[in-house]
Amino acid sequence: MRQKHRRNSGQILLIAAFIMASLLLSAQLYVFEVGKITVETDSNALNDFVLGLRLGSRHVVIGSLANISNGGQSNTLTSNLQQWSSIVGQQYLLGKSILNYTLNDTAPYSSGIWVDWGTSGTGVSSAYANFAYRLSDKEVVANQSYFVNVTTTVLIESRYKILSLLEKQVNVTINVLNEAQPALAKQITVYYRFLDSWLVPDETNSYSLSDYGNGTYIASFVTSVSLSDVEVSVHVVDQRDIFTQANVTSTQI
Repeated sequence: MRQKHRRNSGQILLIAAFIMASLLLSAQLYVFEVGKITVETDSNALNDFVLGLRLGSRHVVIGSLANISNGGQSNTLTSNLQQWSSIVGQQYLLGKSILNYTLNDTAPYSSGIWVDWGTSGTGVSSAYANFAYRLSDKEVVANQSYFVNVTTTVLIESRYKILSLLEKQVNVTINVLNEAQPALAKQITVYYRFLDSWLVPDETNSYSLSDYGNGTYIASFVTSVSLSDVEVSVHVVDQRDIFTQANVTSTQI
């Protein structure tokens, strides 16, 4: 049930991303056409149009990564960029408008996607695409190359202290990053391993989550796990609906 909810969330954001990208491109194309009427505004209008194109491309990449990280198909980025390139080509009827893209296949990326949710305390969900755009008509020729790299990273560290013979207090430090900069989370869910199951701590575990407002969060809970170390997993959805998880073994203070 949780997986289905995550997939639906990614699909909704993807639709919104396409709508936003199309509106941006249409608006900037209008600015470009109006700007061509006056020589003084021609350059600024073209710059605005290219900015709209870049923002639209970024929205599509973000929406695609959100969909994939929430359980969508691995080829989502490819199919969405094909649609986006087609939309861009159809927008400008007075000349040629061509948007080509290539997906990063340099390790650790494969077909533009890098997802690594390992056990070392680091989780990464990333998408990377290069773009080449050409616009031409009787009055202007423009060539632009740019890239979009969207990366959500979660870093966690965990320590515990023994409260009694049967109880441990586990503290988890969580850092959320967007493109290596501190970012806020929309949702954080902490799990801990008990026997063969992963459990979510709640009020019965004295669970608390502190938000420091700078992408840093501290989770704390009490558990009766008898093993010397406690396995912890943190699942994060950032403000862009991109899902990432990180896993680590909590060690004694």
